[in-house]
Amino acid sequence: MILQADGLRKFYGEFCALDGVSLGVDAGEFVSIIGPNGAGKSTLINILTGITRPSAGTVRFKDREVGGIGPVRLARLGMARSFQLVQIFPDLTVLETLQAAVVARLGRGTRLFASLAGDHEVQEGALEVAELFGLGDQRHMPARHLPQGDKKLLDVASAFALKPEIILLDEPTSGVSTADKTAIMETLVAASKRIGLRAIIQVEHDMDIVFAYSDRIIALHQGKVLADAAPAAILSDQRVIDAVIGRRARAS
Repeated sequence: MILQADGLRKFYGEFCALDGVSLGVDAGEFVSIIGPNGAGKSTLINILTGITRPSAGTVRFKDREVGGIGPVRLARLGMARSFQLVQIFPDLTVLETLQAAVVARLGRGTRLFASLAGDHEVQEGALEVAELFGLGDQRHMPARHLPQGDKKLLDVASAFALKPEIILLDEPTSGVSTADKTAIMETLVAASKRIGLRAIIQVEHDMDIVFAYSDRIIALHQGKVLADAAPAAILSDQRVIDAVIGRRARAS
């Protein structure tokens, strides 16, 4: 098992955001995490990606304890989360955004903008990912000028530029049209196969996307795992339908 979380609890003051969450991800899996607002999804993602230290429980990645080690050290071990650099640095071009991710992978963060200007390894790594995600023709465009679907693609591509073994995506298709959502997912899946990605975890609200691409779905509710099963089993679980998915998804 490439990623294992056991008995995760997280308190913010007296509020328990996660209450005994356990999960595992095997190599080759595409796992979606779903749940209503306040279910604990963001807290879980922050713990899995080393940003937040759990109040109790453990997270192991490739048999190494990684709770609270931070996203930079975790990325160097082989787990990445989308940077959302488009929002952080909207005036960077597509290529510069991807170069920033490559710089982070190579451990040259203290020379970020100097590295962007003249490092051949950084340049080639960024160009490779731009082409992989169909962004090569837009490489000199400021990220803020991209259509929304391409902005989301660039967010995902920046995580792929870290060359991870496992990637964690937080709402990779939010805010884009239905056609763009499908295009993003198809590009993501194709890119993951090209680079040999071992597993994908996503948090996603769009149930059509969740059920179309997931091997397994983990449903959270009130800080606990309500269900962890294959899509067909999730759809047949009335508790999940009522608490998480809603009746419309059952009908479709």
